[in-house]
Amino acid sequence: MARKVKQPKSTLPAQHQRKPGIEAKLKPRPRYEAPLYAGAGKLKEKVALITGGDSGIGRAVAVLFAREGADVAFTYLKAEKQDAEETKRAIESEGQRAYPLSGDVRDPKVCQKLVAQTVDKFGKLDILVNNAAFQQHQETLEDVSEEQWDRTFKTNIYGYFYMTKAALPHLEEGSAIVNTGSITGLEGSKELLDYASTKGAIHAFTKSLAQNLVERGIRVNCVAPGPVWTPLNPADKEAEDVAQFGADTPMKRPAQPEEIAPAYVYFASEADSSYVTGEVLTLLGGETTAG
Repeated sequence: MARKVKQPKSTLPAQHQRKPGIEAKLKPRPRYEAPLYAGAGKLKEKVALITGGDSGIGRAVAVLFAREGADVAFTYLKAEKQDAEETKRAIESEGQRAYPLSGDVRDPKVCQKLVAQTVDKFGKLDILVNNAAFQQHQETLEDVSEEQWDRTFKTNIYGYFYMTKAALPHLEEGSAIVNTGSITGLEGSKELLDYASTKGAIHAFTKSLAQNLVERGIRVNCVAPGPVWTPLNPADKEAEDVAQFGADTPMKRPAQPEEIAPAYVYFASEADSSYVTGEVLTLLGGETTAG
């Protein structure tokens, strides 16, 4: 009989954190270990670099990449060092090398350094996952400051551009770029005006870059989830709103990171998706009307 993992359903405990949010403090802890996922060597001897890999989706992706045989470098902010150390241990427990890198993707010179450090450490780069993100709910456009708008765009789309530009000289035929989009970039979001705008830009960036790089044999795809239980949300929403996070999906709960990460393996793996580029894959817990 097939095993099934029961995931936590909403209502979740009411809670709030200061940004950027620490996964170690979340209740319940987001699930990233994917106990039903068996590796098959799909990324054997590959090297991946994941931005925002210390927690949430990024951490779960790092673990599954390692389970598939990849060495993994990942970025984090200094305030997230505790989470980054746990991610490092999780990668190493899969028998692969881990390389935590502190840095803010809003700075193009930092992005160049992050890529250079990865290549110096592991000798090459095969997979780039652009995942680092910033979000802040605001009720009205008037509430969105120019500073917030700038920070959201600098992190969520400029950072993707900077990282990709820095990585491209090292990516060879057969390499893959996987971006993290969002359902908000397809449907919009009433209180995430800037965040949703950047996610729409990421989707267009994915499709445009895929066209640009197809002749070089580099595939570019995007995973666009609905609500996922990560530190991004308790560090943004009020505590009582966090308790209902994901409850409005048909599955009545947010996704756990371990449920999203296999999509990144699919896009990173030539065995799975050698004929797939320029796609935006939605993972919505039963919603069927995206875009």
